[in-house]
Amino acid sequence: MRIVYATRKSALALAQCRAFIATLRAARPGLETEEHQVVTTGDRIQDRPLSEVGGKGLFVKEIEEALLSGRAHIAVHSIKDVPAQLPDGLVLTCIPPREDPRDVLVAPKHGALSDLPAGARVGTSSLRRALSLRAARPDLDIAPVRGNVDTRLRKVDAGEFDAIVLARAGLVRLGLEARATDVLSAEISLPAVGQGALGIECRADDADARALLRAVHHDETGRCVAAERGVLTALEGDCKTPIAAYAIRRDGELYLRAFIAAPDGTQLRRDETVAPWPDADDAAFALGEALGRSLRS
Repeated sequence: MRIVYATRKSALALAQCRAFIATLRAARPGLETEEHQVVTTGDRIQDRPLSEVGGKGLFVKEIEEALLSGRAHIAVHSIKDVPAQLPDGLVLTCIPPREDPRDVLVAPKHGALSDLPAGARVGTSSLRRALSLRAARPDLDIAPVRGNVDTRLRKVDAGEFDAIVLARAGLVRLGLEARATDVLSAEISLPAVGQGALGIECRADDADARALLRAVHHDETGRCVAAERGVLTALEGDCKTPIAAYAIRRDGELYLRAFIAAPDGTQLRRDETVAPWPDADDAAFALGEALGRSLRS
């Protein structure tokens, strides 16, 4: 069997994609693969925060077009980049085991969030992260920063920022986890929907690709991500809205926390739910939808 896999061209996208493909090859000896690299709208726009650009799927649209046109059989995404609604004809078939979903601080001179001096300049273009940081440290100067992981690290090393906030999963996948100077708990910075997880997409009518991917699907991660995406769907979230949703399995139950706020960080609403561990992704999604609806009321 031979498959073409589509991916973004950034170092992080290539690292996480190739690691997944290695897992796929191990599960299917003899599998032949070919890489199809795609530049997305989100990759091209580097001069302003994505929240100012608007729209959904800024990092996946062109990759999904490669699937629909038949140029690729599967696509490997960071699932936090995937909108709640998929294009007709495409399905998320596989969610591999999740990496650590927490945010981290990279502050070479100061270390921990609590040790940053008043007025310290912290870089993030995530409205969710900015809201969380302001709640914990309202005395900080939160400023936008764009670029890939290496670019952001260079900026903080050069002193343009006192600190930046990144996903720990990305640093781990790049072998740069030692750069984190403080791991932010979910109580301080609730992760984004699907953060740390990959989502593998294919055409709904491609039975061979779907069977191949299901063999490496991770049920527990899939249920947690389904619950989080249920929240996203109910809230009709996009990059203009600060939204967080994070689900874990705890003592045989699903524990789901979420928040939403206005784009300017006001009108913050939080809620959580605990339910028996769902026996299917659809049931987990429904739990998330219900929590999302409670945040809308």
